[in-house]
Amino acid sequence: MENNLKDIPEIKRADFPEDMSGRDVENGNTARSERPPNLFNRWMELLLQLGLGESALRVATNALFLIAVIGIILLMQGFYKDAPNRATGESVLAAEPVSTSAVELEAEFFSVNIDARGISRMAEMHTTIPSRSRLEITTYAVQDGDTVFGISEEFGLTPQTILWGNYNTLLDDPHNLKAGQDLNILPVNGTYYEWQDGDGLNGVADFFGVDPDDIVNYPGNRLNLETIGDYARPNIPPGTWLIVPGGERLFISWSAPIGVTREDPASSYILGDGACEPITGGAIGFGTFVWPAANHYLSGYDWSPKTNHRGIDIAGHEGAGIFAVDAGVIVYSGWNNYGYGNVVMIDHGTGFQSMYAHLSAIYVGCGQSVGQGEAIGAFGSTGRSSGAHLHFELMTSVYGKVNPWDFLPLP
Repeated sequence: MENNLKDIPEIKRADFPEDMSGRDVENGNTARSERPPNLFNRWMELLLQLGLGESALRVATNALFLIAVIGIILLMQGFYKDAPNRATGESVLAAEPVSTSAVELEAEFFSVNIDARGISRMAEMHTTIPSRSRLEITTYAVQDGDTVFGISEEFGLTPQTILWGNYNTLLDDPHNLKAGQDLNILPVNGTYYEWQDGDGLNGVADFFGVDPDDIVNYPGNRLNLETIGDYARPNIPPGTWLIVPGGERLFISWSAPIGVTREDPASSYILGDGACEPITGGAIGFGTFVWPAANHYLSGYDWSPKTNHRGIDIAGHEGAGIFAVDAGVIVYSGWNNYGYGNVVMIDHGTGFQSMYAHLSAIYVGCGQSVGQGEAIGAFGSTGRSSGAHLHFELMTSVYGKVNPWDFLPLP
C-alpha cells in the first residue's frame, strides 16, 4: 500500500481555485471558514487523490435515489393499510361523480377488485344480455303430466290465454290436452284470432273487449299503419293470425248443454248417440245430493270457470262404482262426440241436472228412473282422458253450470 502511495504524484493546492479548507488561493484570499475541516472533507480529499471522486459521486447519488424509492413504497403501504379505517372503497367510489352510462358500460365487461395494491380490472368471459319482452308466438311441445295450469304458470300467462291461443287444438277444454301436442304460447295475456274476409277492426276489437288500436299498434302483429286503410275494411289479408292483447271471449263448450230436461232432451242431440227422446213422468229427486263416488277427493282438475272446466274430476280406479247423486230420470246415456267418452245425464225434476263422464261402463238407459245413490256406471278413462277418473257436473236450466262443491256434502 505504501509503495502505491509513493507512485501518486504530489497534488498542490494551487491546482485548485479553492482548497478544501475554504481559502481562495488564486485571489490571495486567506480568509478561513469558521468551521474546521471535517471528516467528510478529508475522505473526499483522499478519494480525489486516488482518482475515485467521480465514481463515488455516482454511487452516492444512486444510493440516495434507492433510499427515496424505498421510503415512498413504505409510505404507500402504510396509507393503504389504514385506508379501510378511514373510508371503505365503496364510499370513496361513491363520492366521485361519474357518468351513469359509463358505469353501466364498464359493468358489462369488467369486474372491479380493490386491494392493497390498488384497483385491478378483470375481463369477464361471458357477456350478460338483458332480458327483453317477447313479441312473437312461440311453440311448446306438451309433455306427459302437463296441465293447462302448469303451462300457463311456466310462461307467466293466465290459463284461459293458453286455451284461447289454441282453440283448434284444445277446443276450449283443458281435458283435450295431451302429450305430443304443439301449443301456441302467446307473448301476452289475451286471445289469438284468425282474420276472416269481411272482418272490420272495430267489430273484432269490440268482440274481444279491446280498442282497435290495441291490435293495430301491437308490434308482434306487424301491421303497417300507412297501408292498413279504413278500420271498417282494413287491408289485412284473410288467414292472418293476430294477437289481441288483453282480449277476452266466452268459452265454446260442446261437453253438455245447459238444461237437458226430461220434457225436452233434444238439445243433447248434438252431443252424440246417447241422446234420448222426450220422457213423461219418472222419479223426482229430494233436492239434496250425495257423493257420486266412494272417494271424496280429486285426481285432476277442480272447478275452474276461467279455464272452462265447469266440473270436478273425482279420483277412482278403473271399474269402481259411480252413483246417482239424487233420484231422477236418465236423459242421456251413451257416447259423447266431444271428448267426454261414455256419458250419463240425469234430470232430477227439481231444476237440477247432473252429468257423469269418462265411464268405462254404463248400467242405465234412456227414460229409466233411478234412486239416489243407485249405481249408474263405472269409473273409466274413455274419451279424452289421461287416466281413470269421474268428471262430474251439476247444472240448472236457470243458473247454468254450478260449482258442485257448493252442493255436495263435506267430505
